[in-house]
Amino acid sequence: MAEPTNTPMPTAPPTPRSTSPAPAHTRLGSTASSTLSPPKPIGITTSVPLPVPGGPLGSKPVVLHIGDPVKYNPETYTEFTREFDVVRPSAEERQRPAFMQALREKRWGDFSAIFRPFWGTGGEMGHWDEELISLLPESVRVFASAGTGFDWADTKLLGERDIVYCNGGLAAAEAVSDFAVAMIISTFRALPYCITSTTTPSSFQACHASATALSHNLRGRVLGLVGLGNIGQQIALKCSLAFGMDVGYYDIERKPLTLEHKLHARYVDSLENLMRESDCVVLCTPAGAGQLINKESLAWFKPGARFVNVARGSLVDEEALADALDENRLSNVALDVHANEPNVHPRLLALAGSRTLLTCHNAGGTAETHVGFEELAMRNIMAVLAGGQAITPVNTHWLKSKVVT
Repeated sequence: MAEPTNTPMPTAPPTPRSTSPAPAHTRLGSTASSTLSPPKPIGITTSVPLPVPGGPLGSKPVVLHIGDPVKYNPETYTEFTREFDVVRPSAEERQRPAFMQALREKRWGDFSAIFRPFWGTGGEMGHWDEELISLLPESVRVFASAGTGFDWADTKLLGERDIVYCNGGLAAAEAVSDFAVAMIISTFRALPYCITSTTTPSSFQACHASATALSHNLRGRVLGLVGLGNIGQQIALKCSLAFGMDVGYYDIERKPLTLEHKLHARYVDSLENLMRESDCVVLCTPAGAGQLINKESLAWFKPGARFVNVARGSLVDEEALADALDENRLSNVALDVHANEPNVHPRLLALAGSRTLLTCHNAGGTAETHVGFEELAMRNIMAVLAGGQAITPVNTHWLKSKVVT
């Protein structure tokens, strides 16, 4: 999922994925909930709402809004501003030195929440590390942000401060999983070669004659998912139902059997076993666990297997990946994310017309995802400050007492 271009990307301590389940597989406009905006009755409210401090603007709790104004959900924002005083620092105030000074001065009072509805703005202050988090007032209970990844924020430290961090993974799951399916297809059907061979009549004819031997149907092939969060769950459902793939997954925790049956996915007890049996491995897990795809783990792949990354470039040793391609241990790869964005590894780029499909961190980038990010961030804040349960928390096991989880 794309992250803010103005946010540095050093990895924070390892953090778990969102604990929220995948939304129902429904069409937009149906009566069931969709990925674009959670239903209005959200969370599990407590019998007595938790007391929430107000700020200098009045008796209502204060929300610090970092980034551009709300654009897509005016009705929800009207409800939001009825419940909270919303303070939005200027772009100049969001630059790191100015932002830190404003926090020291308590310029925005004892605010209760941080609201970042877009990934393209609101990251001007840089990495949310100890230097920045230590300046937050004790009143802060929730930080709700756009974006699926959260390696720009130390969610462990936020949790130790009793601040629940909520990401936008639920809103992005539809878009990222669609993109992942396209990438999976590309690795089985040699699409980079087929697409780039249209440039001349001779290359067209050569591709028409030779691509068949490189191409395979998806049905019955083993798809190995590294991570079964919101995105992984939708990939599993789409690939099992639409293409008849045999879906296996590895995760830090096994999902309930009822969910596995619904997704037509089976649990594999180790990353090594998953890779050894998969015809295509898809990385769809949060960053923070170091490099999952490296020289050692690439040796576990079946000869001629395929690899897709819609997670984070930092999870992959790209030099080792290029070696595996050059040595024909992997047949094709598709990468939406890269270790040194916006720079693409030169050896992988050299194979872009034949065996690598390379995109520009586009998987989550749809208009609908933007709408969902904005809505979901507001709903998370409204739920937590009402004394209820966050919709998409990622750091609940580090929380102590302030937030009901």
